[in-house]
Amino acid sequence: MATAPALTVADYQKLIEEIAWGTGETEPVYVLSGVSWPDYEALLARWGDEAPVLLKFAEGRLEIMAPSIRHEFYKENLGILLEAYFQEKKIRFYSLGSTTFRSVSSQKGIEPDKSYCLHTRKPMPDLAIEGVVTSRGVDSLKIYQDLGVQEVWFWQAERLTVYVLGPEGYVQSPQSGLLPDLDLETLAHYGAWEEPFDAVLAFREQIRRLSGGETFDFAQ
Repeated sequence: MATAPALTVADYQKLIEEIAWGTGETEPVYVLSGVSWPDYEALLARWGDEAPVLLKFAEGRLEIMAPSIRHEFYKENLGILLEAYFQEKKIRFYSLGSTTFRSVSSQKGIEPDKSYCLHTRKPMPDLAIEGVVTSRGVDSLKIYQDLGVQEVWFWQAERLTVYVLGPEGYVQSPQSGLLPDLDLETLAHYGAWEEPFDAVLAFREQIRRLSGGETFDFAQ
């Protein structure tokens, strides 16, 4: 039986370019096995942080995902709201966006949708956020754990799921350890709004009300 020829960096680049020409309404995910770390690094060198797709690499598997318009819309909404919270609460932050973070020693790499350092600038983010619209093929938490990211939030179906890094790995938590005073249900509520401008104004108002001891009312 003939063996299929191994894919090259040029093949991966061609696939990325083809995926990027999609309509933007769908969110295709490709998972390729048997990819070498040098090939992954070559792709990063070719695209930098300007790739039209999100790349994830672990244990010889390369995931290529082209974010949909819906994906991009909600991730930006969430970022705007979270940064409004930082500003209202006077929390110094550094937005790292979808920067590629990788570990040469463990040969893992990932590009979150949003990422932040809090209080001081650091080589790795304290918080990474991923929007989940389509099921993925590579375990993000394993990568983030090797990178030492303190918290990972997943946004899916208008809900936030939080994982906090502990001695034995990530543990799902009902609240953020980094931002214990942030009401995640409130953040998710406004993150689902279709009008970002209105959402951030209403969210800022609610932050001020909650700071004054008032109860949040979703009807408002």
